[in-house]
Amino acid sequence: MARFQAQLCVSMLGMAILVTPLAALGEAAPDALSVEWQGKKPCEKLYEDSQIRVARCTFPPGAMHVRHSHPGYFSYALSGGKGKIEDDKGTRQVDLGTGTYTITPPVPWHELTNTGDTTMQFLIVEKLYQPVP
Repeated sequence: MARFQAQLCVSMLGMAILVTPLAALGEAAPDALSVEWQGKKPCEKLYEDSQIRVARCTFPPGAMHVRHSHPGYFSYALSGGKGKIEDDKGTRQVDLGTGTYTITPPVPWHELTNTGDTTMQFLIVEKLYQPVP
């Protein structure tokens, strides 16, 4: 009986090790203003009310905006550059020109890395009335 209990404990421990990373993948990503890169928050909140949140996000060359989420949002490139975006669709290279904008539905998670040699800066207007699913 003791041997059976020991085997059961080992089996349960093995299952816990396998399942824990999968459970972590199901966790919601933090919002864009909460995450840090090398001890600094790349996004600064400029304004917020019950409907919108406005932020300015700055990414020097090599900086990352680690895994985060957004409600629906409008993004305007104050200063563009080259980047890499990773999300549930995969990884892709982007060239974001200064003055370009996007209107994006809620994003459960994505990451942005500045792969260029210029500082990228964005004005983000999050639509708090369009939450992340």
